Amino acid sequence: MNKDQYIQICGRNKGIPVFMQPWWLDAVCADWDAAIATRGDMVTGIWAYPVEHKMGVNMIRTPLLTPYLGPHIFYPDDLKESRLDSHEHDTIAELMKQLPTFKVWHLAVEPGIMQAGLFNKYHLRPQVQQTFLIDLRKEEATLLANMKETMRRNLKQATKEMTITESADALLELFAFHKQTLSKKGHDIPYQLADLERIMQACVAHNAARLWVARNGNTTEAIVWQVYDHNCSYYFMGGQNPEASGYKSMALLLWHAMQEAKKMGHHTFDLEGSMDEGVERFFRNFGGERNLYLVLYKNDSLLWKMKKMMLG
Repeated sequence: MNKDQYIQICGRNKGIPVFMQPWWLDAVCADWDAAIATRGDMVTGIWAYPVEHKMGVNMIRTPLLTPYLGPHIFYPDDLKESRLDSHEHDTIAELMKQLPTFKVWHLAVEPGIMQAGLFNKYHLRPQVQQTFLIDLRKEEATLLANMKETMRRNLKQATKEMTITESADALLELFAFHKQTLSKKGHDIPYQLADLERIMQACVAHNAARLWVARNGNTTEAIVWQVYDHNCSYYFMGGQNPEASGYKSMALLLWHAMQEAKKMGHHTFDLEGSMDEGVERFFRNFGGERNLYLVLYKNDSLLWKMKKMMLG
């Protein structure tokens, strides 16, 4: 197992995303291990993966409540731009050789990794999803100017109507908002409050999260859970009071989270986009850059195919 070495590598490198940190993996996985690629004495890439067995089938899936995982590539400072893609390709190829044989894949990889041809070689079926990234290195006035005019108006109005506080105690209310919203759409919530509590406890222990609450008087309008690492802040989860009208409160909280991320020196705010048309339109109004990432699929298990067929 490479887990101990992986933990040491993460301790030495500040740029590894929060969702690949050992403590995050401990919070969302029953068990996990890692592949590590090297060239001489230099580590060129890492890939932490969940170890999962169901119905006698080995599978690798993005853990619940985790947007994406590795591989994560380290690029030498003196690497020429013309060699970037080859370095990434060769590193991922080495990592793939180390991975156990999984009959089932459903894994979202880190944005920016677009080696679709290489993954296809390993009989994985890449599909594309999207997120929206805000460049926080721009001046605040520029970030506002890049937003759609209706978004700026909503922010101005929401600022007059609502107050923002930070409260870790709002996790139960956030869970309730999510449950009510999904119930109205005819869906069950796929996680438990205990799952959120476990992740929040891990985030607090590693100074990696803030929970923002927008209130109008004594009424909670919306809640946003911001997660972050050394370089990037993420809109991890949000919930709006089902009785609230419009999205002013959510817009206000996301803008507040961006401002706080900027103060912390983060380069990017990841809105963790959506393929849902309405959510995509809302995120697009912030003026971010659309980024694509791959989700790797494979199902070579007859048992798992039958289960998927029975579930529809």
